[in-house]
Amino acid sequence: MSTVSTVNGGISFWYADQGTPLAREPLPGDATADICIVGGGYTGLWTAYYLKKAVPFLNITVLEAKFCGYGASGRNGGWLYNGIAGRDRYAKLHGHEAAVRLQQAMNETVDEVVRVAAEENIDADIHQGGVLEVAYTPAQLARLKDFHSVEIAFGETDRVLRGARETCERVNVTGAVGSTWTPHGARLHPVKLVKGLAATVEALGVTIHESTPVTEIRPKHAHTPYGTVRAPYILRCTEGFTANLKGQRRTWLPMNSSMIATEPLPEPVWDTIGWDGRETLGDMAHAYMYAQRTADDRIALGGRGVPYRFGSGTDNDGRTQPATIEALRDILVRLFPTTAGARIDHAWSGVLGVPRDWCATVTLDRSTGLGWAGGYVGSGVATTNLAARTLRDLIQQDSGQSGPTDLTTLPWVGHKVRRWEPEPFRWIGVHGMYAAYRAADRRELTSPRAGTDPVAKAADRLAGRH
Repeated sequence: MSTVSTVNGGISFWYADQGTPLAREPLPGDATADICIVGGGYTGLWTAYYLKKAVPFLNITVLEAKFCGYGASGRNGGWLYNGIAGRDRYAKLHGHEAAVRLQQAMNETVDEVVRVAAEENIDADIHQGGVLEVAYTPAQLARLKDFHSVEIAFGETDRVLRGARETCERVNVTGAVGSTWTPHGARLHPVKLVKGLAATVEALGVTIHESTPVTEIRPKHAHTPYGTVRAPYILRCTEGFTANLKGQRRTWLPMNSSMIATEPLPEPVWDTIGWDGRETLGDMAHAYMYAQRTADDRIALGGRGVPYRFGSGTDNDGRTQPATIEALRDILVRLFPTTAGARIDHAWSGVLGVPRDWCATVTLDRSTGLGWAGGYVGSGVATTNLAARTLRDLIQQDSGQSGPTDLTTLPWVGHKVRRWEPEPFRWIGVHGMYAAYRAADRRELTSPRAGTDPVAKAADRLAGRH
């Protein structure tokens, strides 16, 4: 398989497929609003959508540094699913039942996104095939069974555990020894969703200014090179790009994730792979992969690559390292050997937001009017929607339009977490953690042991994930 003709960067394959949009007009000068949203990705656009639907007369302004969907919302793997970062920690902090409520809200969120997309005529190639996570080593199988049991304990009684034969009948992953499947998931085209959302909120009367980077957020002020927007509520919805804001360098770590997309695969290849249900596909490796079968019959597959740039740096328009492209290609061929001759049409990368304790959060500081949501750790396609509805309810509660709701009492609301370590400790820690994960995965591939490699357990403790 050659990668010589691979397009590297250009934001993402999803934009190559759809075309990069013409940017909307930047902020023309100082302005006022009822609510100013910083960030034109899923979190910001969903928040604008639900606020405007709830209170149509609100004056809402969205400020976006590049164009809507430039960040993770336009580069992700298209997994609309019910995972949420930090659920197990929330169970420890607030009790099992509180975490069950959070999980149930996430299960319902998948259906909510599908519902709104249909209602607003947003064609995002959504296919509700669920999520299939596979194991192909004894250690992965042990983790998969534990994971399956835990998910059932958190209320997913419709989850299914499958053996090797049943798994390969669904998706013929080479060497698969088992899988777990949940119906609470769907495949989608990320850019079609984000472009549709942006057009929808504009039609509702929300003002979007693109090419307008916000340099600093203060109570009631969002500062840009073109002027300042003043509003009672300033909402930070910047996820992996949060470190670019003044004073936020160590708030959330911008973790890199990279993807490749094959050419459309011919029918004989699909005959060997199966994947007729078009489930989103993941594995139980420590440095895990995620994949989908696209609407035009490509495989889009992602993984970590180089996990972090020194000083919380971000990429240049989605370019990724050649070694990462090769590593992702190797994973693809190992899982699906009949793709060995397929062309890799596109490769790209993006950043996702990682809090120090790996817990997604939603917060509104009622004393300052500052709010934020994020830290999704790669599970943001659905979580952004739940976060947006929660921000809506928090603002309505603060402004006296309603009282507490089921969403405002979920355990991730108002969660506080310490900042990341300064450099070079941040860089050393993240790179050391992923080197350990990859080493553990290599050993598990050839080991008959069912237990998780001890190096991976140590990396989990270093990361603060357990």
